[in-house]
Amino acid sequence: MTETRHPVDPFPPPAGSPVAPAVAPPRTEPGPGRGRLGPLRSRSVPYVLVAPFFLLFGAFGLFPLVATAWASLFRVELTAPEDREWVGLQNYARLLHDEFFWNALFNTVAIGVLATVPQLLLALGVAHLLDVRLRGRLALRVVALAPYATSVAAATLVFALLFGRDQGMVNWALGLVGIAPVDWQNGPWASKVAVSSIVIWRWTGYNALIYLAAMQTVPRELYEAAALDGASRWRQFLHVTLPGLRPALLFTVLVSTIGATQLFGEPLLFNSGAGASGGADHQYQTLGLYLYEQGWVNLHLGRAAAIAWAMLLILVVVFGAARLLRPVLRGRDV
Repeated sequence: MTETRHPVDPFPPPAGSPVAPAVAPPRTEPGPGRGRLGPLRSRSVPYVLVAPFFLLFGAFGLFPLVATAWASLFRVELTAPEDREWVGLQNYARLLHDEFFWNALFNTVAIGVLATVPQLLLALGVAHLLDVRLRGRLALRVVALAPYATSVAAATLVFALLFGRDQGMVNWALGLVGIAPVDWQNGPWASKVAVSSIVIWRWTGYNALIYLAAMQTVPRELYEAAALDGASRWRQFLHVTLPGLRPALLFTVLVSTIGATQLFGEPLLFNSGAGASGGADHQYQTLGLYLYEQGWVNLHLGRAAAIAWAMLLILVVVFGAARLLRPVLRGRDV
């Protein structure tokens, strides 16, 4: 067995020279508790940062939700909120036999379909046009977003003038092509179409910008490969653009469905004389209007709270059913 020896420098550098070996500083022991506070602080920082959100959500989101659910179990008037009478689920059972509730639900679904389907189709077309290299694209995007920034009251009042029976420009345009004037505010389906047109005008540009942002994330190489394979612009849109827009499409359908369920401002202001009734025959009264009528016109706070929770339960059922049917529509087993 041989011993390995390291050569010794016969001329070591003098002490204090730049190449002299550094002397390690003396090691100090952490004080009491100092070694535990560092990791503790690093673990608590994320909770401190997200705490304001949970505080605001609890104060303005969770607490009103629980308070509304609790109020729906009582017979209580808005003028005397302390005088409560426990009725359990009677407010919900009453909705099952309330023809005005079912009428409002039907109007909400009808207006939602009439507004959402054309709105999203138009938004797809507008986004496709804005995605093409055109001059003044920034100005066109601002114009597309301008209706979304417009006040609901201002837009609805303008559309109420446009859809006037005697002096409205829509009936004037229909008269040019030989169509008789339409009573847009009192007709059962004409009023729904008129209210839906307001929603389409306000939200088409907003959805178009969402689709435009999603279109710009689709790799251009896919379009080049499709063009080399001989695909037309229409087939490229169907087989390249639409699959890339699937998350954006699901998001806009979700948001539009929630917005249609909560529709309130447009039908309320469309006919100022009708108020919360939604027309003389309740022909365009939505669930939001019916909730407002029960709670702030008839002063039945417990019934209004039950309607609010019924709207939430309807959305949960609809989205739950869509979630269960999605694998079936894709051709797979659940």
